Amino acid sequence: MFKILVLRRTVQGPGWITLKGCHSVSSLRSSCGNKLMNSDSANVINDLSTYAQKTYRNSIQLKTYRHEAKKCYSSAKTTVRIGCASGFWGDTATSVPQLIYGGKLDFLVFDYLSEITMSLLTAVKAKVPTMGYAPDFVQAAIAPYIKDIYSKGIRVISNAGGVNPLACAAALREVVQKADLNLKVAVVTGDDLMPQKDSLSEFRMADDESSKPLPKGIHSMNAYLGALPIKRCLDLGADIVVTGRCVDSGVVLGPLMHSFGWKQTSYDLLAAGSLAGHLIECGAQCTGGIFTDWHKVPDWDNMGFPVVECSADGSFVLSKPPKTGGLVSFGTVAEQLVYEIGDPQSYLLPDVTCDFSQVTITEVPGVDGGAVKVKGARGTPPSGDYKVCATYMDGFRATAVCPVGGPRAVDKARRTAESIIKRTQKIFRKLGLEDYSAVNIQVLGAEDTYGPHASNRSGSREAVVWLAVQHKLKKALEIFSREVAPAGTGMAPGLTGIVGGRPRVSPVLKPFFFLYPKSNLKVDIHLNGEFTETYEGEDLFLHENQFIPHRQEEECDALPDLPIGPHSYRLEELAYTRSGDKGDSANIGVVARHPLYYPYLKKALTAQVVEEYFQHLIQKTDSHTPSVSRFELPGIYGLNFVLRNSLGGGGVASLRSDPQGKAYGQMLLDYKVKDLPDLKSLVD
Repeated sequence: MFKILVLRRTVQGPGWITLKGCHSVSSLRSSCGNKLMNSDSANVINDLSTYAQKTYRNSIQLKTYRHEAKKCYSSAKTTVRIGCASGFWGDTATSVPQLIYGGKLDFLVFDYLSEITMSLLTAVKAKVPTMGYAPDFVQAAIAPYIKDIYSKGIRVISNAGGVNPLACAAALREVVQKADLNLKVAVVTGDDLMPQKDSLSEFRMADDESSKPLPKGIHSMNAYLGALPIKRCLDLGADIVVTGRCVDSGVVLGPLMHSFGWKQTSYDLLAAGSLAGHLIECGAQCTGGIFTDWHKVPDWDNMGFPVVECSADGSFVLSKPPKTGGLVSFGTVAEQLVYEIGDPQSYLLPDVTCDFSQVTITEVPGVDGGAVKVKGARGTPPSGDYKVCATYMDGFRATAVCPVGGPRAVDKARRTAESIIKRTQKIFRKLGLEDYSAVNIQVLGAEDTYGPHASNRSGSREAVVWLAVQHKLKKALEIFSREVAPAGTGMAPGLTGIVGGRPRVSPVLKPFFFLYPKSNLKVDIHLNGEFTETYEGEDLFLHENQFIPHRQEEECDALPDLPIGPHSYRLEELAYTRSGDKGDSANIGVVARHPLYYPYLKKALTAQVVEEYFQHLIQKTDSHTPSVSRFELPGIYGLNFVLRNSLGGGGVASLRSDPQGKAYGQMLLDYKVKDLPDLKSLVD
């Protein structure tokens, strides 16, 4: 490994200068001592650079020295800037140049993975063993900008490795080599539990204390690793860090732990860093994307991506690059805070258990495009287990999507779907095949997903058939796939075609979440294609035997007597909403537009009210147990609702048009809050 030459004074006396060889950025920082931590850090770096320029005649050595010096300096700043360029696999590539050239970044991070993405990448790797990672990251996000990333001293962290991080790193090293650069590419492995599959039997479930055996037909098993291995890679001098499955926020927390020297037991700081990661991990979702007040967000075509400027005390300012579209405000960031969380006082991560209930978000005036200051996260020790997402085969699925036009379009669409099912069921019986495992018929345009709250049942002259089916056998669905097109000539008039052509038959991969002891998992670190060490952290298993009490959801606290009145408001007039998924559960966050609205929302929106509103989408397994829990976030005047068994299986296992609950928050906006005083006049 290249030795970084460090200028430092020694005991030989005042004014004497010697050169010391250091093997990593962390040792460079250690050698430099406090010089790099004070206000003269830039001058120290400049002095070193001047000396190096006189010492090195070889331009490649000089470039390398300057690059390593920048890394040392960025690790000693009092603030660190991190930008997120991707919220999922398939996000826009336009985010990368705006963040590189306008973000003034120390670190550029990418989040590519979800449960659905892991299922897809597993299937890809099964067909092509050298794949299984996000190739977009290598070819579209990094390769075109690798020289500018290098020259600006930006370090990159991404979970784009998916189920094959070593192959992803190999592709990155090819890019680096072609650019004739000296960049260190590190890889974190160990999340994949498939090699241990045969030795595993019964597991504690992630959602409760019950134990269940591993399902048959396991397709993948990946533990959600934390930020510590990422921090270790950066300590070793890595310029680019690639991981497999890790918690989304870990790609931000790792750089912050590295940069500020946060200890593994500094739980409040780790919670703050995790919050920064949670807010920006979905890219533009915190800069105006999918915002309730979407009509107030400018320039979607030039959407700004988020940048957090973090301080050593854990507080941070969230903004976006100048001259970009989008909006950073209390509302856009508060919505993202409640996205895909459960209990905000017990948000479980591998490195820390977070309490986000008292987090505050304050708008910073005078910033182009908006900015907010965020603080107030609290942390406690994590558990001794990793959460693991396994996927297993459960038959096959196919979906037909067909537009229908003309009078009574909804009726024609519904009858067409029902007739296709009846016809194929007759064919199945003749061939001795079982019936469908599941069928879902929806008519988009008839508000089927609204159930009893639909307002436009049959009046539309345009509709879309959504016909999704599941069967144990692939050949049965191949019959279904062939029998959709004949509807265009033998059924309703106005059926204009099949979106995407003949329906494709694909496997159903269902998620199975369980807990796995951290002490049983080996996490390895590789640097530039070679195994470097097995990371056991500072220690990864420090908290193995600690008991973490689980707090139950909010009881309906006694509220002060609130005035009533004759007024009714749609929820959208009083609150922002955002919804998301975790497996087969959805969450809906509700944030008051004004603090004065909050007590009225707490009184009106109980868990029972929300469960009744969505009862047509909830599959109850126990009539005596509530399916909806409510939690409070008084710091942002928010409520969070968790709806269990509400997504028809969730992800690729769901046959619904909204398998991730993305529209649930939008649906709740129409809920009428009644018997209120004139709240608008109170605010005015």
